[in-house]
Amino acid sequence: MSKKLKLGLPKGSLQEKTIEVFKMAGFNIYVSSRSYFPSVDDNEIEITLLRAQEMSRYVEEGVLDCGITGEDWVLENGSNVLRLAELLYAKQTLNPVRWVVAVRDDSKIKTIEDLEGKRVATELVGYTKKYFKKKKINIDVEFSWGATEFKVKSGLVDAIVDITETGSSLRANNLKIIDTICQSTTKFISNKDSYKDNWKKRKMEYLLILLKGALEARGKVGLKLNCHNKNIDKILELLPSLKQPTISTLTLKDWVACEVILAESDVRRLVPLLKENGAQGIIEYPLNKVIY
Repeated sequence: MSKKLKLGLPKGSLQEKTIEVFKMAGFNIYVSSRSYFPSVDDNEIEITLLRAQEMSRYVEEGVLDCGITGEDWVLENGSNVLRLAELLYAKQTLNPVRWVVAVRDDSKIKTIEDLEGKRVATELVGYTKKYFKKKKINIDVEFSWGATEFKVKSGLVDAIVDITETGSSLRANNLKIIDTICQSTTKFISNKDSYKDNWKKRKMEYLLILLKGALEARGKVGLKLNCHNKNIDKILELLPSLKQPTISTLTLKDWVACEVILAESDVRRLVPLLKENGAQGIIEYPLNKVIY
């Protein structure tokens, strides 16, 4: 019987994005609406779907070898796991999500010190308690099952600790942020004992190479073009690259081919300029992976 890497993937808001990234990395995952055990076209991987909030506990206990979850839930559970890599999904490259303390716009509470003796609602109960204890501020923290913003708006609690990326939702609900207690990005985590197993360690490292390559390729395309030697300097001035454009000689005398990787958003600006400066045979193509 072949070895298996027991991998936990997040069920819920991150599920669709995660499966999409795995597909770009070369793994096809098939999810049944009634099953928590998706199939994958790699017989060395066994997948379990779990809520991100629970993932680090099961990885720490060794029920799973590794998994994908948010840094916030590792902190919340106080899990003793290895954080092998940061997987920057979508906008998180620029804006990690934040857990913030928010109150009503018209509240007399201006700083977290003003919350002394007050009631705070959150899903991140454990870490919120630790944070305020470290600040030596005594508060009553209660678990929120949802509709957290409504609880402070309606006066059920004095403040909330909620997750946000830009703060726009909080502002739309007439709430103001008075503090940030932590930031979080998506992490690939491992059980410590599993990582000591040479086969599992190697499998995880190979998997991460492909996943990070897939994430790096998002929003990027490849561009090929031909140009005469006399125009090459002008073309190179226009072209960005991860390092330097690849240039190769064509069989046609005094002509070269250039190839570059660039942001897809730059293409519509660059192509007319390249054409204007002597580029011919311009081809744009999609990328599945960019591996440094």
